[in-house]
Amino acid sequence: MTMTALPAAFVERMRIQLGPEAEAFLASYGEPRAKALRLNPLKCPEAVPTERMQTELGPLAPVPWCPEGFYYGDAVRPGLHPYHAAGLYYIQEPSAMSAVVRLDPLPGETVLDLAAAPGGKAGHIAGRMRGSGLLIANEIHPVRAKILSENIERLGIVNAVVTNTSPDRLAGRFPRFFDRILLDAPCSGEGMFRKDPDAIREWSPGLVAMCAARQRDILEQAAIMLKPGGRLVYSTCTFSREENEETVERLTAEHPQFRLLGTERIWPHRQRGEGHFVAVLGLSAGVPDGGGPEAHPGRRAKARDRGPDKAAAEAFRLFCDFAAEALPGWTPGPGEPILFGEQLYWLPHAQTSPFGNEDLRGLKVIRPGLHLASVRKSRMEPAHALALAVAASQARRTIRLDAAGPEIRAYLRGESLPVPGAESGWTLVTVDDFPVGWGKISGGQLKNHYPKGLRRHAAAE
Repeated sequence: MTMTALPAAFVERMRIQLGPEAEAFLASYGEPRAKALRLNPLKCPEAVPTERMQTELGPLAPVPWCPEGFYYGDAVRPGLHPYHAAGLYYIQEPSAMSAVVRLDPLPGETVLDLAAAPGGKAGHIAGRMRGSGLLIANEIHPVRAKILSENIERLGIVNAVVTNTSPDRLAGRFPRFFDRILLDAPCSGEGMFRKDPDAIREWSPGLVAMCAARQRDILEQAAIMLKPGGRLVYSTCTFSREENEETVERLTAEHPQFRLLGTERIWPHRQRGEGHFVAVLGLSAGVPDGGGPEAHPGRRAKARDRGPDKAAAEAFRLFCDFAAEALPGWTPGPGEPILFGEQLYWLPHAQTSPFGNEDLRGLKVIRPGLHLASVRKSRMEPAHALALAVAASQARRTIRLDAAGPEIRAYLRGESLPVPGAESGWTLVTVDDFPVGWGKISGGQLKNHYPKGLRRHAAAE
């Protein structure tokens, strides 16, 4: 592999920053980058590759700082495998896995991923929450927010709300609300130089300064939303002290109620991964809560006394009729139904902070929880997200397709499949018992309901 051409100003700064290690660091740009995936505990509870997965994807070697992470070989294309469509894993740069490990989210908590696209860290958080509690995954850029929402769906996450709003708008709505907050801040991308040539072309000392100023502003907003006693993780994929240590030091100097619990750097010449920085901050338990949704019990009680609106309640009754017949082993967790036009969602309720539909009013919401169904008059069609969020054992009817067989690839292309003698009705389609989508059986044919936007072309296989 040829040496990556690096900006002269960057090289000079890194020689000063790293001293005797600088030559080894610069030489790492001539080495191939590591590739990894992170298993999804919502699908693979033990976070260990199955024997079948090792057979299908080749040897998977552990990422040392992330129990769910595994390196894969250069010849493997896991994004094209049916297991990817079923949400068994997320392809992620191995260094990026370190931030959520340090965040250490727990089931039942209220967690915010403030700059969440494309969804790798949000999915990691959700896997550790095991479907319990509330995750708000926010992204300010609309196109990236849509990609984030698609990944939340593919991973089968039931307790996430995807928002598309500014950090200051969220901070005004949710002061002192979250148990844990992750801010993977927009940065100059120095740690991605080996992966992304565009990051090299766009880099300049001025970009570093601009990113640092923006990071300080976003970190201030994140700090407003953390509960007393909570944990805030700040991370970047850059090497600059200005964007890393100096940004964190400024926050703790201006807000002494925050304490630095530790920092971690991953260097490409020391570890098998790209550059990454993580800082863990804690907020003193004695800080006043400062308001927020949890400080308005009267409003929250009034909202809960009203219950869901009539249209949402009626749509949910129709959905329950479907679920009783097609998914007799599945029930939603704590929450409430929400109707967005013709789309029915299940909004999760938090366990550590009061939260409901009223708290989303005025915010741009991309995905208000788990998408249950499309409802048109008296006709209901189950959502693709629901198929990915349930287990095969919870469905009345399933069609099991083999990961190595031609049928699963035909299904992912949107083709109908012959199923002679099979019972008619909505049917969960699985790959090796992992749900991948819906089909509807009638007259010995499985009508394909895999979303058109996700269907594959034969040439891409």
